Amino acid sequence: MKTKSTLFLLLFLLFGGAAVQSQSATETMIADWERAKAFTLEYLEAMPEDQLDLRPTPEIRSFAELMMHIAEANYGFGSPGTGQDMPEAPENSDMAEDPTKEDLISQVSDSYDYVIDGIRNLDAPRMEEEVQVFGQFDMNRGAALSKAFEHQTHHRGQASIYLRLAGVTPPGMKLF
Repeated sequence: MKTKSTLFLLLFLLFGGAAVQSQSATETMIADWERAKAFTLEYLEAMPEDQLDLRPTPEIRSFAELMMHIAEANYGFGSPGTGQDMPEAPENSDMAEDPTKEDLISQVSDSYDYVIDGIRNLDAPRMEEEVQVFGQFDMNRGAALSKAFEHQTHHRGQASIYLRLAGVTPPGMKLF
């Protein structure tokens, strides 16, 4: 039995690893961003509409503000990272006031699509081009997109506390 398990593990590692290695860095990045988008939208869907203004303490962002911060940063990092122009704020959405759950889902989803679509148009040489993020940080496009990914992951993790305080179990981990 131990021999069969070992053989299965070796075959899985050999062929499973080959499948992962066949993806380009850009394809892997797109897959990661698509997974992150779906995961973040699960957090938004899980939060009850009447809890969007929940603040764990008075000094920090509400859940809605946290989600909009993720969206705004996706654009802020994504524009230099992908070379796309920054989109204008939607005319019919007053996100500073009292956004609905539908508004939040739309805005956050659009911000992920903006980054994902931009990555689709990048090739390896463009990923190495130097850019400036937020007018002060010099890095290449790939690094800017990596920082954006780290940023949204960090804040989505914070959202777990908001969900728990609202009596909701956060969505399970999605590594694959």
